[in-house]
Amino acid sequence: AFFTALLEPLIYRRKLLWYEVWLGVLVIFGLLLISGTSSAQLNLAGLSQGDASTGIKEALSKGLTTAVLNLNKSDGFFKTAYKVLLPPDAQKIETTLRKIGMGAQVDNAILSINRGAEKAVGSAAPIFGKAIREITLTDALGLLKGGNNAITQFFRNKTQQSLIEAFTPAVKSSLDSTSATKYYTDLVNTYNKLPTTMKKVNPDLTAYVVGKSVDALFDQISKEEANIRSNPAARGTDMLKKVFGGN
Repeated sequence: AFFTALLEPLIYRRKLLWYEVWLGVLVIFGLLLISGTSSAQLNLAGLSQGDASTGIKEALSKGLTTAVLNLNKSDGFFKTAYKVLLPPDAQKIETTLRKIGMGAQVDNAILSINRGAEKAVGSAAPIFGKAIREITLTDALGLLKGGNNAITQFFRNKTQQSLIEAFTPAVKSSLDSTSATKYYTDLVNTYNKLPTTMKKVNPDLTAYVVGKSVDALFDQISKEEANIRSNPAARGTDMLKKVFGGN
């Protein structure tokens, strides 16, 4: 269509039809995309399931290392998008106590909760690392062809519940050591004793912080996976270069 649209006006001296030119351009663009996809598939065709599986586990491990480094430090949660606020069921506690002049106590509780989360993720490396090593990949090549976070999503779907169970003791210990449990319990007790409190509340702080911590870890791993896929400089090992491309 593209070449016909250009040549016919010259041969038959008719008006140039621009929509035919644009149609031809779109066809050529589509062929280029198909060609690029075929090249990517050709690169993957040279990989064994074993290499693909090893590469995927290395990508997850690299993402985990990055996640722990970014989160397991002062303000890794508190001054980032991962900041942990009070549980949704406890929002009424915060609102009420701030109104009666207990804002400082609320702030102390929130800060200590985030310090607990920051400390807890330091224990994530061996727990998550064990899950990465033990995961079974029956379609490693398929995951490589997936979207920017296909590997992370697969890992999360397969392991999240067991990771939460394994991670809970570490989070509880961290919350206790940073006095988050005490500050939070004091807030809950104060609120529940107020004469205006019609319904007592006591949300599970540990379970809530475990969920927030696991979400943050997986989000960081997902971002590192996308970085490995799109940025050749992020592929620091020979296996990652072999699996994701070394250019």
